[in-house]
Amino acid sequence: MSRIVVIGGTGYAGSAVVAEAAARGHEVTAFSRSAPAAPVPGVHYVRGDATDEAALSSVVTRADVVVAALSPPGSFRDVYRTVARLADAGGARLYVVGGFSSLRPAAGAPRFVEGLSHAPAERAARSAEFHEDIRAGAAVVIEDLPATPETLDWVYVSPAGTFGSFAPGERLGRYRAGGEVAVAPEDGGTISGADYALGLVDLIEKGDQHRAHVNLAY
Repeated sequence: MSRIVVIGGTGYAGSAVVAEAAARGHEVTAFSRSAPAAPVPGVHYVRGDATDEAALSSVVTRADVVVAALSPPGSFRDVYRTVARLADAGGARLYVVGGFSSLRPAAGAPRFVEGLSHAPAERAARSAEFHEDIRAGAAVVIEDLPATPETLDWVYVSPAGTFGSFAPGERLGRYRAGGEVAVAPEDGGTISGADYALGLVDLIEKGDQHRAHVNLAY
């Protein structure tokens, strides 16, 4: 079993990963600013600020696997760079809970995030801050992770287009996996938090993806 640290372990995606990994017998540490509403038995909860490198280092340096599950990712781009550096220094594998917009609709096609610049001017102005978070989140896999040393083993895991606490869904016990091309939706382009976590922990246990972009959907 692995020692897994989940940064953002009480958030929507993070808490699902914590529960799934703990249920499989992994040694799990959840790092976040807030305490969980319903702690998972056997999980070690550490409260701290992800912008505090010393606090991050205290949990990352003892991990075999680090899962970065901060939301929205773009707001924490600098933190992700720090997490990647600490994971590399400690020899831990890094899995990042990503976003849908960094995927492509087809091989060789522009990424979905590139279409944001073509939105009507009025709508774009109203949602400029939201779009900036999306672009920054996508930049984690487009720019930041590929620029890390080859010694860092990372996987960026994008969910389906409809994913989040606003659409929690139910655990179906299944998912489909793809690369940087979005999995064609069969069930409305969604995936529940529980089934996303199922797929992510499967990726951790299989360990057959390296410096890769993966997509999980129904």
